[in-house]
This record gives sequence, structure tokens and C-alpha cells, in this order.
Amino acid sequence: MPTRREFVGSSLLGVAAITGEPSRVTSYESRQAGIPATQQSVTRWPFSGMPLDDFCRMIKRLGFGGIDLVDQRDWAAVQTHGLAISTANSTLRRDFIARGLNDPANHGVILGELEAVIPAAAAAKIPNVIAMFGNRVDGIDDTTAVVNCATALAKVAPLAERHGVTLILEMLNSRVDHRGFQGDTTDFGVAVCERVDSPRIRLLYDIYHMQIMEGDVIRTIRTNAKWFAHYHTAGNPGRNELDDTQELQYGAIATALAATGYTGWVAHEFLPKGDAEAGLRQAQRVVSG
Repeated sequence: MPTRREFVGSSLLGVAAITGEPSRVTSYESRQAGIPATQQSVTRWPFSGMPLDDFCRMIKRLGFGGIDLVDQRDWAAVQTHGLAISTANSTLRRDFIARGLNDPANHGVILGELEAVIPAAAAAKIPNVIAMFGNRVDGIDDTTAVVNCATALAKVAPLAERHGVTLILEMLNSRVDHRGFQGDTTDFGVAVCERVDSPRIRLLYDIYHMQIMEGDVIRTIRTNAKWFAHYHTAGNPGRNELDDTQELQYGAIATALAATGYTGWVAHEFLPKGDAEAGLRQAQRVVSG
């Protein structure tokens, strides 16, 4: 299977807040507490072995609303199928994850990329563009890295605000998939956003990655919802389907997420072990409630 590097409280409390009925949750209320299929998208890179048009037709047939992490060269093809693009990639660089905003030596290249893609994303009606914190660099501790990231983001924030595009930064796990990655906790990401203080600088909360690093997913969502503009799913361990072989309770997570008032996209980013369509249908059902 390809990797992304190779390509560029309880749920009952949440429902009570919506329904006013703290003692019970009906099946109807459970469904309403989830994330509709039209707000769910599927990330392109785990299915990169499938031709893009075939992939788009499958996603459309399954009732998903869009595709996530799409290269600019593919925007038009995706939209031709009547699908939204929930997040745009900002570059084709293979070192996109490792070479991030934590190191000032990278600022010129990354800011140039963002200054080009943000207006284009706005014109294509794409709500989010992704950027990365980057791998650790000798001499740059976490405190310094937060300042470096915020300094760069403050320069591009006015452009994002002007065009109505949200620049999202993703926290990745540094234990399994991205050893050496510096922005590997929610605290790191929130510290950067607080320092920039722009409504268009937000975080991508990848549930799989943060389960590995810190767990406590539902409490984290409830506490930090204002900073999270996008979500990714995958089963843990293994980054596979959202099935009963993994430890995350995605139904409860989706209920808690909906209870925050979130109306953005939830993108599935798992590597299917079995039939891709069956896995995607299952993920859609679990997250829809």
C-alpha cells in the first residue's frame, strides 16, 4: 500500500445538549447526532492505485460529498464529477511533511506556495488548504518551533482571511508513522493558533494520529473545538477500516463532534484491508450515527 509520505462526558451528554433529554437517546436522535454523508469526504492518497475518474465515480456512487487532499492539477477533474474538494494540497513536494514551518529556512518556499494556492482555492470554492509543522531540527525546541510557525502563519493569515480560505495545520503521530515530526500534540497546534489569533488559521484534528499520541479524543474535541476546522478518521491500530478490530469508538466520537456544532468536513483516511467500497460504506454508517 502507498503511504501519504509518498504522496504529496460521553456521547450521551452531547446528545442531551441537542435534545434536552439527558436520560435517554432514541435511535432517531443518535442518527441526527452524527455527521451526514454529504459532509463526509474520502482522502485521495490511500486509493491512489485507482484511476482518479474511477475513484470519483465510486465516491459519488457511495453518496459521499467530496474528496480530501487533492492536488491542484486534479481539482477540475474532481469537480467535473459533481464532488466537492474538502481540502487542497498546497504543494507537490515529496518532503512536504518533513520540511515545515517550524524551521525559518523553509518559510520562503512554503509561504510562496501558500500565497499561490490560497487565491486559487478560493476561486475553486475549496474551503481548506493544508500546511505542515515539519520534522524536528537540531537547535529548535518546541517553544521556538511554536514561535517560528506562528511567525510564518501570521504573514499569510491576512491573505487567507481576505479570500475566505482556512489554512489548516495537521498534528501527526511521531511514534509510528512520522518519527521526528515536531507538531505531534494538540497542545502544540493550539499554541500556534493562539499565537497567530486568526480565524483562518486552524487545525486538522486527525483522530488516528492523536489517539496514538495522547488518546482522550472526545474530551479533546469538546475542549478545543474552536481550533479544529477539519477532521480525519482511520482505525487504530493499523490505520485501517473503522471496524470492530480497532479501539476507537467512532460512533461516540461523531456524536460528540456534532454536539459541538461542527458543520465542516470529516474525511476518511484509512488504508482498506478488504473491499474498498464495503469499508467506505461501513465508515459512512458509523460516522453518520
